Amino acid sequence: MEDDKLTSYRKAGEIARTVRDCSRPMVTPGVKILDLAEKIESMIKKEGGELAFPTNICINDVTAHYTPKYNDETVLGEKDVVSVDLGVHINGFIADTAYTVDLSGEYSTLLEANEKALENAISLIKKGVSVSAVGEIVQSTLNKAGFKPVENLTGHEVQQYNLHAGFSVPNIKVPFDWPLEEDMVLAIEPFATNGCGRVVESKQAEIFSLITPKPTRLREARILLTEIAGRRELPFAQRWYCQKINPLKLNLALKELVLREAIKAYPTLHEKERGIVSQFEHTVVVTSDGCELLT
Repeated sequence: MEDDKLTSYRKAGEIARTVRDCSRPMVTPGVKILDLAEKIESMIKKEGGELAFPTNICINDVTAHYTPKYNDETVLGEKDVVSVDLGVHINGFIADTAYTVDLSGEYSTLLEANEKALENAISLIKKGVSVSAVGEIVQSTLNKAGFKPVENLTGHEVQQYNLHAGFSVPNIKVPFDWPLEEDMVLAIEPFATNGCGRVVESKQAEIFSLITPKPTRLREARILLTEIAGRRELPFAQRWYCQKINPLKLNLALKELVLREAIKAYPTLHEKERGIVSQFEHTVVVTSDGCELLT
């Protein structure tokens, strides 16, 4: 990998690690998740990074793709299990990391098994290793502890300005042996649950990304396309633009652009049986004899 790319990945990883560790103590009962997300995003910028995607704050059975609404009044409760997924980019080179906090104190074995699954997966990462082997060790680690991986969510390759670059790292044993390649940058993210191990989509989406700009008669949609152009394919949150565009008109603009396939919506995902979900994640660079942990 070229030195400038690796330098950017490492810087993004350093910022992501710092923000992750500093934000963890903020996850406490009584905190508004909107305040938490905005503080995390502010910290990323203060450290010199850019937002790779909106900060996800998922509670209990909510698994992925939930970022607070612009007027979100949700407050963390004493019995909540809270997953925080944050991303940083430097010049488009992305570091993605996540952690879970159990405010109830009732799911420590779930979180411990999840962290162990991530640790075991990373220990296998090197050039030539099959993604099936990585998925198998995640699955076996969680199964032995009495839990299940979320089988229809995977880790993913990241490339410049591309959060999901096509190559996936499953969290279960799969019937294909795609080998890892040297210099791949991978977000390894096992999700663990006491539910059935599958997620389903809700009807609500707060996160979107640009597919391709298209003509539109709606003024607010044109404004939004201009605002998001610099992000290229990186996801954005509806709430980021509520001060520039009236929220009601912004909602109409988003619907119009989704319908015209100018942008993509990411519906919130939740565990099919409403099981509690945990998530831990690191970003790594694959090397010939192992991997470099970026986050």
